[in-house]
Amino acid sequence: MRAACQIVAEILLLLREQVKPGITTAELEELANSETLKRRAKPAFKGYCNYPSALCCSPNDVVVHGMPTKAPLKEGDILSLDFGVLYNDFYGDAALTIPVGAQRPGAQALTAATEESLYAGIDKAVPGGRLGDISHAVQSYVEAKGFSVVRDFVGHGIGRKLHEEPQVPNFGAAGTGVRLKPGMVLAIEPMVNEKSYEVKVLEDGWTVLTCDGGLSAHFEHTVAVTDKGPEILTRI
Repeated sequence: MRAACQIVAEILLLLREQVKPGITTAELEELANSETLKRRAKPAFKGYCNYPSALCCSPNDVVVHGMPTKAPLKEGDILSLDFGVLYNDFYGDAALTIPVGAQRPGAQALTAATEESLYAGIDKAVPGGRLGDISHAVQSYVEAKGFSVVRDFVGHGIGRKLHEEPQVPNFGAAGTGVRLKPGMVLAIEPMVNEKSYEVKVLEDGWTVLTCDGGLSAHFEHTVAVTDKGPEILTRI
């Protein structure tokens, strides 16, 4: 899994460097595909439940599962990229939200809070802890900053399948849920909205938007629970 996750991290770093005003998410999709094939891996999302692309590209008020388009990104946008690969029968999965040019303060605060909440959750991925410890850490951090965590979409276990048990909500009570054990690998992924946590799915069956038009940010790492503490397999 370390090898698969390293591929994910390398490609997300390349994609992040390309994000600027004027580029299209279709161009980012082409780069993700070509770099994945160079590494003799397979895009994890392409064809998964008929999803058509290697990348999920979610700008501004798109929460998750946005599809690449030929529309140029604009100064002041934010763009969430979610990406995974299958390599030697194991999956890796990660996401990050990237500023497109200069950012207004509200977008910066949202993005920072989302990324920081991810690490607050990761810190709780320790043997003997409970799954709810991760969920509670994310939720409490986000809400203390004045933002809201999405309820309808959650993180997940990952390994030989892209989505495995247990589900990893970004909200919940500490001290609840399954006991964490060494060897578990979790995709922890806060999805955080600027305003309400309520979301809607478009008629394409994939694209998820905030109901109120507020911005949304998304960060994700694949994390192993080990005797030495959490190990971030997709660290960039």
